[in-house]
Amino acid sequence: MDAASEARLQNVLPQLADRIRRMADMLAQEGIVIRVVQAMRTWAEQDALYAQGRTAPGKIVTNCKGGQSYHNFGLAVDCAPSKNGPGQPFDPDWNEQNPSWQRMVAVGQSLGLDCGATWRTFKDVPHFQLTGCFPEGEPSPETVQVFENGGTNAVWDAVSASLA
Repeated sequence: MDAASEARLQNVLPQLADRIRRMADMLAQEGIVIRVVQAMRTWAEQDALYAQGRTAPGKIVTNCKGGQSYHNFGLAVDCAPSKNGPGQPFDPDWNEQNPSWQRMVAVGQSLGLDCGATWRTFKDVPHFQLTGCFPEGEPSPETVQVFENGGTNAVWDAVSASLA
């Protein structure tokens, strides 16, 4: 993974970072280079994204307010493939019809990651998250309280125990 991706992976759950690195390694063997383009988001950053297409210019890109997204807890990343192959400058390919996107989704799923590309109601193609982190499907009020009281590590400890 490139330096930009590694910097972003430092702020997510280590088990997620490990799976994303494995996904990148597997895809690199096929000549597909990916980058982590988004990882941990503050609640304010999430609220700003939620406002897009609602109270701010732009198209709607999320249905999650701050505190509702796996990104807010370091449990999700967004990835994109490059138009260029290994050893060349990274140039993101945002054409989701490109076969490299389908391979990225398939490899991510093979590693136990949930991909927003498969969601029925709101597709979020670049999004990968760990499944089973929250039994309710999204952070509960109790999880939000744990996060507010103890930060990311408190949530990560609980998630890590559930993944063991």
